Amino acid sequence: QVQLVESGGGLVQAGGSLRLSCAASGRTFSRYAVGWFRQAPGKEREFVAAISWSGGSIEYVDSVKGRFTISRDSAKNTVYLQMNSLKPEDTAVYYCAASPARYYGGTNYANYEYWGQGTQVTVSS
Repeated sequence: QVQLVESGGGLVQAGGSLRLSCAASGRTFSRYAVGWFRQAPGKEREFVAAISWSGGSIEYVDSVKGRFTISRDSAKNTVYLQMNSLKPEDTAVYYCAASPARYYGGTNYANYEYWGQGTQVTVSS
């Protein structure tokens, strides 16, 4: 079993940047599909980005394309979400999720077996 821990959230002004990290412990993370999701107060959980275990397949929700970048460093057992040009509507709790059973998890949260505890991102206007 793998444990996921997100970090890097915080308060930032609109137009600013944050880099979220999802660190895995317990197992080698390199063969896990990983996704980032977010949930704002009163809203449903939303897909943000996903990456295959090789890094060869990447996908983003339209609202973050060109602003967010997902990447992974297998040597560090970590997946990152670089978030630039942040907007107030990006405010949410961000969760990373992982699946050892799939090469690529895609946009469906049901495809991911393991979840982190979340990290708060707040973007002020």
